[in-house]
Amino acid sequence: MSETKRKTKTSTAVKRRYNEKVYDTVRASLPKEMAEAFKAKCAAEGISQAQIIKKAVEDFLNA
Repeated sequence: MSETKRKTKTSTAVKRRYNEKVYDTVRASLPKEMAEAFKAKCAAEGISQAQIIKKAVEDFLNA
């Protein structure tokens, strides 16, 4: 017999509390053309926008 693994759902509120505890938000204002080009390139390459920004911050901190 194969056992079916029970799926559990974490509530949105629990996820939000965890994210607020562990993460912080950094915002940047970019010219619209630059932001659109950034979003388009990320989508075309299948890379998340957050991944690119996180890498840039890590590179800056390690320089």
